[in-house]
Amino acid sequence: MQVNRVALKKDRWLLPEGVGELLPEQAQQLEQLRRDLLDLFRTWGYELVTPPLIEYLDSLLVGTGKDLDLQTFKLIDQLTGRLMGLRADMTPQVARIDAHLLKRQSPTRLCYAGLVLHTLPGGYQRSRVPMQVGAELYGHGGIESDVEILLLMVEMLKACNLQNIHIDLGHVGIYRGLVQEAGLSAEQEEILFDVLQRKAKPELEAHLRQWQVCERHQRHFKALIDLNGDIKVLDAAKESLAEAGDEVNAALDNLCQIAQSVSQHISDLPLYFDLAELRGYRYQTGVVFAAFVPGHGQELARGGRYDNIGKAFGRARPATGFSADLKMLASVNPCPPQEVGRIYAPAEEDAELEALIAELRVQGKAVVRALPGQAFSARELGCSRMLQRQAKGWEIVEV
Repeated sequence: MQVNRVALKKDRWLLPEGVGELLPEQAQQLEQLRRDLLDLFRTWGYELVTPPLIEYLDSLLVGTGKDLDLQTFKLIDQLTGRLMGLRADMTPQVARIDAHLLKRQSPTRLCYAGLVLHTLPGGYQRSRVPMQVGAELYGHGGIESDVEILLLMVEMLKACNLQNIHIDLGHVGIYRGLVQEAGLSAEQEEILFDVLQRKAKPELEAHLRQWQVCERHQRHFKALIDLNGDIKVLDAAKESLAEAGDEVNAALDNLCQIAQSVSQHISDLPLYFDLAELRGYRYQTGVVFAAFVPGHGQELARGGRYDNIGKAFGRARPATGFSADLKMLASVNPCPPQEVGRIYAPAEEDAELEALIAELRVQGKAVVRALPGQAFSARELGCSRMLQRQAKGWEIVEV
């Protein structure tokens, strides 16, 4: 027993797997980036909201599917006995704010930044505590709002000093339409979804034969798995899916219009299309997109259209948005934090010195006050300048 207690004491500094902390330089860098991005969103008309870290589970998971349920930490509220969850995604919360609290008739632009918690680590950083940052646009169902959100996402990545960004585009309406036309059951739809994500062509063909899907629908699904590449993919899709129904063709037309508009705004932005990529499929309703940069295999930001998620909160509104992990954005191309130029002030009782320190702090300067009896120099306290008494009074001098 004594050995176990000693071992526990030695391990008290350990953190759970996937849970980290930021040291001063990292924390300052992340905070500066957070402020810069929220300022960027503000210039586009997006208002900041701060949803709660914890709320009732039935509200937290509305319209998101089982994936988010598995990622959500759950606990019992000691006041009510109801099941609560620690947020794993802020998007449903922001949708609730738009639908239930703001209740605006006009288009509403909201943004957010805050920590979320995941039960399991994800991504190359293996983090269970991402800092989610994003923007959402409610109340407009046209391609213009999808394009605005996508362009804002690109501006966010550029503000993070990321280069050679390319966008991966798809549309969940194409697959949904094909599933409906083929008359597949919910279980078959789920199996086919998994096969398409893995691009397992032999499995796809085997399942379609086993389920006795008609030849025309088989051709459509087989074509879908290969429809990935540059802008030419859209022409190939129109040809391959020409016999599909109105829902499929309307989704394909919507994707073409969005791609054309984005290309007009940012002509040098590489667009890649994958019509079998169904990220966010269980709650997305239209176009889906993600951003990548060379040398980093994981998506840096993702988004798309998710209409009517606010229905459970009393108002079904068109919605589109994107989100990213601020910690990941900061780590891909880390920038040194802005030099704060700290000023060292001696531990003297002097009215003129006190007034000067107060004035400098009002100006946004960082002043580090010495403590009586300390044996550390200004440099050791991270100061490049100091306040020194001169003939004409206190002045700032280089250390």
